[in-house]
Amino acid sequence: MTSKTLQLSSNRVAHYFDQGAGEPLLLIHGVGMQAQAWYPQIDALSRDFRVIAVDMPGHGQSAALDAEAELPQFVQWAVAFIEALDMGPVNVAGHSMGSLIAAGVAVTRPDLVKRVAVLNGVYRRNDTARQAVLQRAAELRSGAIDIDTPLRRWFNEDEAQQVAARRVESWLRSVDLQGYATAYTAFAKGDETYADGWRLIACPALVLTGSDDPNSTPLMAKQMAQAARNAKVVVIENERHMVNLTAPDKVNRALQNWLRVGGDHEPHEATLKSEV
Repeated sequence: MTSKTLQLSSNRVAHYFDQGAGEPLLLIHGVGMQAQAWYPQIDALSRDFRVIAVDMPGHGQSAALDAEAELPQFVQWAVAFIEALDMGPVNVAGHSMGSLIAAGVAVTRPDLVKRVAVLNGVYRRNDTARQAVLQRAAELRSGAIDIDTPLRRWFNEDEAQQVAARRVESWLRSVDLQGYATAYTAFAKGDETYADGWRLIACPALVLTGSDDPNSTPLMAKQMAQAARNAKVVVIENERHMVNLTAPDKVNRALQNWLRVGGDHEPHEATLKSEV
Protein backbone atom coordinates (compact mmCIF):
# COMPACT_ATOMS: atom_id res chain seq x y z
CA MET A 1 0.00 0.00 0.00
CA THR A 2 1.18 3.49 -0.82
CA SER A 3 0.65 6.03 1.96
CA LYS A 4 -0.57 9.42 0.71
CA THR A 5 -2.07 12.65 1.98
CA LEU A 6 -4.43 15.20 0.48
CA GLN A 7 -4.83 18.82 1.51
CA LEU A 8 -8.57 19.50 1.53
CA SER A 9 -10.25 22.81 0.87
CA SER A 10 -10.74 23.19 4.63
CA ASN A 11 -6.92 23.12 4.99
CA ARG A 12 -7.20 19.83 6.86
CA VAL A 13 -4.95 16.94 5.87
CA ALA A 14 -6.54 13.61 4.97
CA HIS A 15 -4.36 10.50 5.01
CA TYR A 16 -5.11 7.44 2.91
CA PHE A 17 -3.67 4.27 1.43
CA ASP A 18 -3.77 3.76 -2.33
CA GLN A 19 -3.36 0.36 -3.96
CA GLY A 20 -4.24 -1.15 -7.33
CA ALA A 21 -5.52 0.28 -10.59
CA GLY A 22 -8.85 0.63 -12.34
CA GLU A 23 -12.23 1.86 -11.21
CA PRO A 24 -11.86 3.69 -7.87
CA LEU A 25 -13.22 2.20 -4.64
CA LEU A 26 -13.21 4.37 -1.52
CA LEU A 27 -13.28 2.58 1.85
CA ILE A 28 -14.31 4.46 5.03
CA HIS A 29 -13.72 2.67 8.34
CA GLY A 30 -15.68 2.80 11.59
CA VAL A 31 -15.18 4.89 14.70
CA GLY A 32 -12.04 4.08 16.68
CA MET A 33 -10.46 2.24 13.75
CA GLN A 34 -8.18 3.39 10.94
CA ALA A 35 -7.77 2.77 7.21
CA GLN A 36 -5.78 -0.42 7.83
CA ALA A 37 -8.93 -2.01 9.28
CA TRP A 38 -9.84 -2.79 5.67
CA TYR A 39 -6.70 -4.90 5.09
CA PRO A 40 -8.52 -8.05 3.85
CA GLN A 41 -10.52 -5.98 1.36
CA ILE A 42 -7.55 -3.90 0.22
CA ASP A 43 -5.55 -7.04 -0.57
CA ALA A 44 -8.39 -8.78 -2.42
CA LEU A 45 -10.10 -5.92 -4.25
CA SER A 46 -6.98 -4.07 -5.38
CA ARG A 47 -6.38 -6.86 -7.89
CA ASP A 48 -9.18 -5.39 -10.02
CA PHE A 49 -9.83 -1.91 -8.62
CA ARG A 50 -7.96 1.13 -7.41
CA VAL A 51 -8.64 0.88 -3.68
CA ILE A 52 -8.40 4.02 -1.58
CA ALA A 53 -8.73 3.45 2.18
CA VAL A 54 -8.90 6.73 4.07
CA ASP A 55 -8.35 7.56 7.74
CA MET A 56 -11.51 9.18 9.09
CA PRO A 57 -11.02 12.63 10.70
CA GLY A 58 -9.29 12.38 14.06
CA HIS A 59 -8.19 8.80 13.32
CA GLY A 60 -4.90 7.45 12.02
CA GLN A 61 -3.04 10.32 10.39
CA SER A 62 -6.03 12.42 9.30
CA ALA A 63 -6.62 15.77 10.98
CA ALA A 64 -9.61 16.02 13.31
CA LEU A 65 -12.74 18.04 12.75
CA ASP A 66 -13.97 20.55 15.29
CA ALA A 67 -14.86 18.91 18.60
CA GLU A 68 -18.59 19.63 18.14
CA ALA A 69 -18.78 18.25 14.60
CA GLU A 70 -21.80 16.07 13.86
CA LEU A 71 -22.50 13.60 11.09
CA PRO A 72 -23.17 16.21 8.34
CA GLN A 73 -19.69 17.65 8.92
CA PHE A 74 -18.17 14.19 8.47
CA VAL A 75 -20.19 13.79 5.27
CA GLN A 76 -18.99 17.18 4.04
CA TRP A 77 -15.42 16.09 4.79
CA ALA A 78 -15.92 12.92 2.70
CA VAL A 79 -17.36 15.00 -0.15
CA ALA A 80 -14.31 17.28 -0.02
CA PHE A 81 -12.02 14.24 -0.05
CA ILE A 82 -13.74 12.69 -3.08
CA GLU A 83 -13.61 16.01 -4.92
CA ALA A 84 -9.91 16.39 -4.07
CA LEU A 85 -9.22 12.92 -5.51
CA ASP A 86 -10.49 14.33 -8.83
CA MET A 87 -11.45 10.93 -10.22
CA GLY A 88 -15.11 11.57 -10.94
CA PRO A 89 -17.78 9.38 -9.34
CA VAL A 90 -16.36 6.65 -7.10
CA ASN A 91 -17.63 3.48 -5.50
CA VAL A 92 -17.97 4.08 -1.75
CA ALA A 93 -18.07 1.42 0.96
CA GLY A 94 -18.31 2.23 4.66
CA HIS A 95 -18.25 0.17 7.82
CA SER A 96 -20.22 1.13 10.96
CA MET A 97 -19.89 4.92 11.26
CA GLY A 98 -18.19 4.87 7.86
CA SER A 99 -21.43 3.45 6.48
CA LEU A 100 -23.36 6.46 7.84
CA ILE A 101 -20.88 8.71 6.06
CA ALA A 102 -21.08 6.70 2.82
CA ALA A 103 -24.87 6.79 2.85
CA GLY A 104 -24.82 10.51 3.62
CA VAL A 105 -22.64 11.18 0.59
CA ALA A 106 -24.91 9.04 -1.61
CA VAL A 107 -27.95 11.00 -0.40
CA THR A 108 -26.50 14.51 -0.62
CA ARG A 109 -24.08 14.19 -3.55
CA PRO A 110 -25.27 11.37 -5.80
CA ASP A 111 -23.14 12.82 -8.60
CA LEU A 112 -20.03 11.67 -6.70
CA VAL A 113 -21.17 8.09 -6.04
CA LYS A 114 -21.30 5.32 -8.62
CA ARG A 115 -22.23 2.60 -6.12
CA VAL A 116 -22.61 2.59 -2.34
CA ALA A 117 -22.05 -0.25 0.15
CA VAL A 118 -23.07 -0.13 3.81
CA LEU A 119 -21.46 -2.70 6.11
CA ASN A 120 -22.79 -3.10 9.66
CA GLY A 121 -24.70 0.15 9.41
CA VAL A 122 -27.25 1.54 11.84
CA TYR A 123 -30.70 2.80 10.95
CA ARG A 124 -33.31 4.27 13.27
CA ARG A 125 -32.13 2.76 16.57
CA ASN A 126 -34.72 2.01 19.23
CA ASP A 127 -34.67 4.07 22.44
CA THR A 128 -32.67 1.51 24.41
CA ALA A 129 -29.94 1.26 21.80
CA ARG A 130 -29.83 5.03 21.35
CA GLN A 131 -29.40 5.65 25.09
CA ALA A 132 -26.59 3.08 25.24
CA VAL A 133 -24.54 4.74 22.50
CA LEU A 134 -25.20 8.22 23.88
CA GLN A 135 -23.94 7.04 27.28
CA ARG A 136 -20.77 5.67 25.71
CA ALA A 137 -20.27 8.94 23.85
CA ALA A 138 -20.57 10.85 27.13
CA GLU A 139 -18.02 8.55 28.76
CA LEU A 140 -15.56 9.13 25.93
CA ARG A 141 -16.00 12.88 26.20
CA SER A 142 -15.19 12.63 29.91
CA GLY A 143 -11.90 10.89 29.05
CA ALA A 144 -12.93 7.30 29.86
CA ILE A 145 -12.31 4.60 27.27
CA ASP A 146 -13.47 1.00 27.61
CA ILE A 147 -11.72 -1.29 25.16
CA ASP A 148 -12.51 -4.72 26.62
CA THR A 149 -16.31 -4.47 26.31
CA PRO A 150 -16.47 -3.87 22.54
CA LEU A 151 -13.81 -6.53 21.93
CA ARG A 152 -15.94 -9.09 23.79
CA ARG A 153 -18.99 -7.96 21.84
CA TRP A 154 -17.29 -8.05 18.44
CA PHE A 155 -15.18 -11.26 18.63
CA ASN A 156 -15.53 -14.82 19.87
CA GLU A 157 -12.73 -16.99 21.28
CA ASP A 158 -11.72 -18.67 18.02
CA GLU A 159 -8.03 -18.13 17.32
CA ALA A 160 -8.67 -16.61 13.89
CA GLN A 161 -11.01 -14.07 15.44
CA GLN A 162 -8.58 -13.35 18.25
CA VAL A 163 -5.88 -12.49 15.70
CA ALA A 164 -8.21 -9.83 14.29
CA ALA A 165 -9.19 -8.77 17.82
CA ARG A 166 -5.57 -8.05 18.71
CA ARG A 167 -5.21 -5.78 15.71
CA VAL A 168 -8.43 -3.98 16.56
CA GLU A 169 -7.27 -3.58 20.15
CA SER A 170 -4.02 -1.97 18.96
CA TRP A 171 -5.98 0.56 16.89
CA LEU A 172 -8.32 1.38 19.76
CA ARG A 173 -5.38 1.90 22.12
CA SER A 174 -3.62 4.23 19.69
CA VAL A 175 -6.61 6.37 18.67
CA ASP A 176 -6.67 10.05 19.59
CA LEU A 177 -9.26 10.24 22.38
CA GLN A 178 -10.67 13.62 21.36
CA GLY A 179 -11.03 12.54 17.74
CA TYR A 180 -12.61 9.28 18.90
CA ALA A 181 -15.07 11.10 21.18
CA THR A 182 -16.07 13.56 18.45
CA ALA A 183 -16.66 10.81 15.92
CA TYR A 184 -18.49 8.55 18.37
CA THR A 185 -20.81 11.36 19.40
CA ALA A 186 -21.63 12.01 15.74
CA PHE A 187 -22.17 8.27 15.31
CA ALA A 188 -24.44 8.08 18.37
CA LYS A 189 -26.63 10.93 17.13
CA GLY A 190 -26.50 10.12 13.41
CA ASP A 191 -28.67 7.06 12.84
CA GLU A 192 -31.66 9.13 11.68
CA THR A 193 -29.82 12.02 10.01
CA TYR A 194 -30.02 10.55 6.50
CA ALA A 195 -32.57 7.81 7.18
CA ASP A 196 -35.30 9.51 5.14
CA GLY A 197 -32.80 9.98 2.32
CA TRP A 198 -32.49 6.27 1.59
CA ARG A 199 -35.47 6.59 -0.74
CA LEU A 200 -33.36 8.93 -2.88
CA ILE A 201 -30.47 6.49 -3.36
CA ALA A 202 -30.78 5.23 -6.92
CA CYS A 203 -27.28 3.83 -7.52
CA PRO A 204 -26.58 0.13 -6.90
CA ALA A 205 -26.50 -0.32 -3.13
CA LEU A 206 -25.27 -3.20 -0.98
CA VAL A 207 -26.40 -3.42 2.65
CA LEU A 208 -24.48 -6.09 4.58
CA THR A 209 -24.33 -7.16 8.21
CA GLY A 210 -23.80 -10.18 10.45
CA SER A 211 -26.73 -12.17 11.77
CA ASP A 212 -25.39 -11.83 15.34
CA ASP A 213 -24.68 -8.10 15.31
CA PRO A 214 -26.96 -6.72 18.06
CA ASN A 215 -26.47 -3.07 17.12
CA SER A 216 -26.34 -3.15 13.31
CA THR A 217 -29.11 -5.68 13.02
CA PRO A 218 -30.36 -7.68 10.03
CA LEU A 219 -33.69 -5.88 10.43
CA MET A 220 -31.95 -2.52 10.02
CA ALA A 221 -30.16 -3.82 6.92
CA LYS A 222 -33.43 -5.00 5.37
CA GLN A 223 -35.14 -1.69 6.14
CA MET A 224 -32.37 0.28 4.45
CA ALA A 225 -32.41 -1.95 1.40
CA GLN A 226 -36.19 -1.81 1.12
CA ALA A 227 -36.13 1.99 1.32
CA ALA A 228 -33.59 2.35 -1.50
CA ARG A 229 -34.44 2.05 -5.17
CA ASN A 230 -31.80 -0.50 -6.21
CA ALA A 231 -30.45 -2.40 -3.23
CA LYS A 232 -29.42 -5.86 -2.15
CA VAL A 233 -29.10 -7.02 1.45
CA VAL A 234 -26.62 -9.70 2.52
CA VAL A 235 -26.77 -11.14 6.04
CA ILE A 236 -23.80 -13.35 6.88
CA GLU A 237 -24.76 -16.01 9.38
CA ASN A 238 -22.98 -16.42 12.73
CA GLU A 239 -21.04 -13.17 12.36
CA ARG A 240 -20.93 -10.02 14.45
CA HIS A 241 -19.97 -6.37 13.98
CA MET A 242 -16.45 -6.71 12.57
CA VAL A 243 -17.60 -8.99 9.80
CA ASN A 244 -15.12 -7.61 7.25
CA LEU A 245 -12.33 -9.00 9.47
CA THR A 246 -13.97 -12.18 10.75
CA ALA A 247 -15.55 -13.34 7.48
CA PRO A 248 -13.37 -11.61 4.87
CA ASP A 249 -13.93 -14.13 2.07
CA LYS A 250 -17.72 -13.78 2.27
CA VAL A 251 -17.54 -10.00 2.55
CA ASN A 252 -15.10 -9.76 -0.37
CA ARG A 253 -17.35 -11.93 -2.51
CA ALA A 254 -20.36 -9.72 -1.71
CA LEU A 255 -18.36 -6.59 -2.52
CA GLN A 256 -17.09 -8.06 -5.78
CA ASN A 257 -20.65 -8.92 -6.83
CA TRP A 258 -21.79 -5.40 -5.92
CA LEU A 259 -18.95 -3.87 -7.94
CA ARG A 260 -20.14 -5.74 -11.03
CA VAL A 261 -23.72 -4.47 -10.74
CA GLY A 262 -24.72 -1.74 -13.15
CA GLY A 263 -21.60 -2.20 -15.24
CA ASP A 264 -20.87 -4.23 -18.31
CA HIS A 265 -21.39 -7.54 -16.54
CA GLU A 266 -25.01 -7.48 -15.47
CA PRO A 267 -27.98 -5.14 -15.05
CA HIS A 268 -29.05 -4.19 -11.55
CA GLU A 269 -32.31 -5.22 -10.00
CA ALA A 270 -33.62 -4.46 -6.52
CA THR A 271 -33.30 -7.70 -4.56
CA LEU A 272 -33.11 -8.96 -1.01
CA LYS A 273 -30.69 -11.77 -0.31
CA SER A 274 -29.58 -13.57 2.83
CA GLU A 275 -26.26 -15.40 2.76
CA VAL A 276 -25.89 -18.31 5.16
